[in-house]
Amino acid sequence: MFRPKDSFFIALLIFITFLNGIDFYNDMQEEGHNQLHLALEALIILVSLSGVSYLIREVRQRRREIEALTKQLKITHADLSATRETLDETRASLSELDNKRIQASRQYGEVIQEQLEAWDFTTSEKEVALLLLKGLSFDEIANVRDTKEKTVRQQATAIYRKSGLNGRHEFAAWFFEDFLS
Repeated sequence: MFRPKDSFFIALLIFITFLNGIDFYNDMQEEGHNQLHLALEALIILVSLSGVSYLIREVRQRRREIEALTKQLKITHADLSATRETLDETRASLSELDNKRIQASRQYGEVIQEQLEAWDFTTSEKEVALLLLKGLSFDEIANVRDTKEKTVRQQATAIYRKSGLNGRHEFAAWFFEDFLS
């Protein structure tokens, strides 16, 4: 229960108290004993006994605190393990959802490409159409493709004409309409 250092100091104080008790007893047996000397020895004995009592109380209190901390540590460890399991499950679920999203994105990209083929777009018109669907402006598309904005506008006009749609918003809505239904 007690650590060696604690046991040593408690035993030392008990030994000192014992020796002072013997000295006090011997002094009481003598005739003409000095009252002040006896009072000081009695005080030393009381202080030593108080020290022993204090040390024992502190060691017990520290032991109770260690036990409470150990219990709390076990609870925290169990909570941490449960949280890790939940996190692992969440990661697995997110990974599965991410894989589904990637697969859906690929499939949707294939559907878009098939539709662009069906409308008989040129390669340049397909590139511009995809950039329009991503929301880029004519100026941004021109910079990406390293062409002039006027060329992009002309290609966009050809895209709208071939698809039978009236502008950028209707063109984008045509592809996203099924997702919103």
